[in-house]
Amino acid sequence: MDDLPQTGTSRRTFVLAGAAAACGALALGASAAAEDEKAPGSGKLPITISGYPYHRVRALRAKRVHVEGCDVTFVESSIGKMNTHAFSGPQSREVTEIGLSPFMLAFANDGFRDYELLPIPVLRLFRHKSIFIRTDRGIEKPEDLRGRKIATPGYSSSGLTWIRGILQSEYGVKPEEVKWVVTGTDSAAGTTGGASKWEQVLPKNLSITVAPEGKSESDLLISGDIDAIFHPAEPQVIVDGHPLVDRLFPDHRRVERAYFEKTGIFPIMHMVAIRRDFAEAHPWARKAVFEAYSRAKQLDYEEMHKMGSYFSSLPWYGQELRETRELMGDNFYRYGVEASRKALEAAFQYSYEQGLAKRKLAIEEVFNESILDLKEDVS
Repeated sequence: MDDLPQTGTSRRTFVLAGAAAACGALALGASAAAEDEKAPGSGKLPITISGYPYHRVRALRAKRVHVEGCDVTFVESSIGKMNTHAFSGPQSREVTEIGLSPFMLAFANDGFRDYELLPIPVLRLFRHKSIFIRTDRGIEKPEDLRGRKIATPGYSSSGLTWIRGILQSEYGVKPEEVKWVVTGTDSAAGTTGGASKWEQVLPKNLSITVAPEGKSESDLLISGDIDAIFHPAEPQVIVDGHPLVDRLFPDHRRVERAYFEKTGIFPIMHMVAIRRDFAEAHPWARKAVFEAYSRAKQLDYEEMHKMGSYFSSLPWYGQELRETRELMGDNFYRYGVEASRKALEAAFQYSYEQGLAKRKLAIEEVFNESILDLKEDVS
């Protein structure tokens, strides 16, 4: 579903008007003791949450799990549209999925404070799989990327920042050793929703050219104008199975497992954010949203364990789940500040090193102090 259309009414006017029209105070119990406005007929505070329809949130989408004290409307959207909605759109969603890198840049470079992060890394992905090469250019290992032309759709998205950071930290290949080609057209835009302004930040100290208008990164790789692609999703050229295109790491599962064993990092792409004025008016909502996402994920774990092999079309689903739990623990998709600290600190470091964020962020400044110690109940 697309984002809500922008109207002439500001989000603050929207919030104030909604509060004035609500039905009075509500005692929300131990975990929601504040007095808040009721949704007509429900006795709960109406909120909108936007995000992708991941399995780990489907219980929340289907209202099998509830945000305590709230009546939730879940709006499906894509990350480019959600970022734009939060950074420069109507900001009508009280809770939204948001790109980690764009949030860091808006926070550090532009003083953006309209939304604050919750410690819910709702999308984590290993990134060795996201480097795609022409197989006729003699590129066999990461070091072979030095001096090559590499295209990216945008430049400063979370996925691209992680790819460059891993290449530098693990293989010594620095961004300034590459000739970058940035495309305004993304062959996977149907999945990503395009790039917000904070996904198109270009450092000043690099060799960067802009691709011809209308040419995607896949077009350039097929034509041979470039040597490789870094892409946060699956570019069309790999979806189509072009005979001269492959991943730099064909056995990326093995490489990514080794990376996790070495670093303990499960890279974070997207977080959940809560609108600051809403959170300040209803401070209990931070914890309530965190707990709802955690419960929804726990239900997904249970279904994966009990019925995953039946529901999934993957023939070795059960083995994959077992091996993942052996490597990363039963709660392998962990939420919480401390559970995410290594990945967050690496992301902050990469963004600063790459000349994207003007300063290196600290964890304590991007989360409200009341949720720094939140932990999941996974017993």
